Amino acid sequence: MRLTLADCFDPTGERFGLPTYPWRLAPEGLATRRQLRARGLRLGGQHIAAQVMWRSRRGIRVAYLYRLELARPVRPMTPGKRSALDKAMTARRTCPACRADAGYCIPTSLGVCVACSYPDQHHAA
Repeated sequence: MRLTLADCFDPTGERFGLPTYPWRLAPEGLATRRQLRARGLRLGGQHIAAQVMWRSRRGIRVAYLYRLELARPVRPMTPGKRSALDKAMTARRTCPACRADAGYCIPTSLGVCVACSYPDQHHAA
């Protein structure tokens, strides 16, 4: 199916169930999740307000849009959250075999650091 600009334009939501706009033609006051996060905002429990539709090499793509006026500020990082995040990242970086900090997140496919996974090979640090 060849998607045209007219196919993506459904501001009433009659065709797709949600107001739909072509790429880069959504009205002011709507933003994607990433755009909200870039502005320091979060969804705040709101539902999808509209969608943007476009064609790419992977087929027909859709991005959901949310209302800026209903978005809330991102909650600040508390000391407890920071501590928990630091502990979780330390656990992901610590090799369970040699108990050393690998300097990177241990691949789940290996389960241990690269040095422990391939002990007979020399690895440059």
